[in-house]
Amino acid sequence: MKFWDYGPLQVCGNNRYLENGGRPFFWLGDTAWLLFQQCSSEEACVYMRNRKQKGFNVLQATLIHNMPGKFQSSLAKAPCDVTEKGYWDHCEDIVKKAEELGMYMALLPTWGSIVKSGILNLENVGTYGEYLCGRFGDCPNIIWLLGGDIRGDVNPELYRKLGRILKERMPKVLIGYHPFGQTSSSLWFHEEPWLDFNMFQSGHRRYDQGVLKQWDDVGEEFYGEDNWKYVDRDLKRENPKPTVDGEPSYEWIPQGLHDPAEPCWQAWDVRRYAYWSVFQGAMGHTYGDNAIMQFYNDSTRPGSYGVREVWQEAMHHEGSSHMGHLAALMNSVNFTAGQAAEALLTSGQKEKYERVAVFAGPDFVFCYDYMGEEFSIRLPKWQGKKQYASWYDPTSGIYSYIGEVSGTKELTVRPPKRYCGQNDWVLTIKSTGGEA
Repeated sequence: MKFWDYGPLQVCGNNRYLENGGRPFFWLGDTAWLLFQQCSSEEACVYMRNRKQKGFNVLQATLIHNMPGKFQSSLAKAPCDVTEKGYWDHCEDIVKKAEELGMYMALLPTWGSIVKSGILNLENVGTYGEYLCGRFGDCPNIIWLLGGDIRGDVNPELYRKLGRILKERMPKVLIGYHPFGQTSSSLWFHEEPWLDFNMFQSGHRRYDQGVLKQWDDVGEEFYGEDNWKYVDRDLKRENPKPTVDGEPSYEWIPQGLHDPAEPCWQAWDVRRYAYWSVFQGAMGHTYGDNAIMQFYNDSTRPGSYGVREVWQEAMHHEGSSHMGHLAALMNSVNFTAGQAAEALLTSGQKEKYERVAVFAGPDFVFCYDYMGEEFSIRLPKWQGKKQYASWYDPTSGIYSYIGEVSGTKELTVRPPKRYCGQNDWVLTIKSTGGEA
């Protein structure tokens, strides 16, 4: 059974998560921005099967990234002139192949630069919106993402108009907005009836890179690597909506984005972004890889942002494999009944890398310890249920049993050592129906 066989993707009754016909849906996305422009149908299948095998269920891709849009994959010569029908047949074919694999396509009508340049404007956006509905209206695996790395105040009326058209013509299809770096869609469109969920872009900067004098400096509050703060801010808004980090730091992209001499973000970093945001209450998480997001395919030519490998090699990067372990952990419980629960920490919360993210529900507690330091936690009273503790390895998805902790009021733990400088672990405490 595919997700949509249980019912259309929709917002849960608590307005914090998604579901299909009452079945919780944990969003595990990948940024595949140039999938349609750079890949042939056959290449796209290779990539999508790789992501499907790793547990991804949403692929974020842009329909029009550049204009006039004439690009060719150096390996397979994909049809990429967006002004020709063949290109749209190509896009529709890939969407249908994703449907066959049981994967959602989160489609961006255009990248933000197309709006900034005025190519897409208030006069023609209605026609384009109608065309999109005609092309993809029968596809059960569509999610719309407006924006595309652009602030919502650049042309808000255009996005409002497009959002209304898509929602009127495809009322059962969810709509989000992919914003500019270090911002959230909630800053501009939270109250819009067509916006079903919020998305933020925590971006690619370290704590010490608040101002780089580059085009992606922002005026809003800078959270640095604390992407969990975007979740906290979005969910505390009046009439909250589900939210997700739609673009955290990519694996193997330079820290700060612009200087290839800077160290690159690694698997340990992308795991931290994932667990921090999800344990704060995000509806899921989107992973990204520098080579994959641009589908870099010609090592004889320079790519963007210091990319080092072609995408066919990069799709095996270890960070992408680790994302499925997070999804498996969340799906092992009723995560839609959970919420951030750092108040359970009796050792006190710490800042930055020493933060311990805590997520708890009626019969589980998860604690993500990035640095592998000792911490103490108060255990909830689950009347009449036995409680068992384990360490969960986010790099392998393997549980390591600690013992029964039924009746324990406070637990002090220190994660095992990996001796590789990357010692993040998840403490899991789960209950059973057996008597304590």
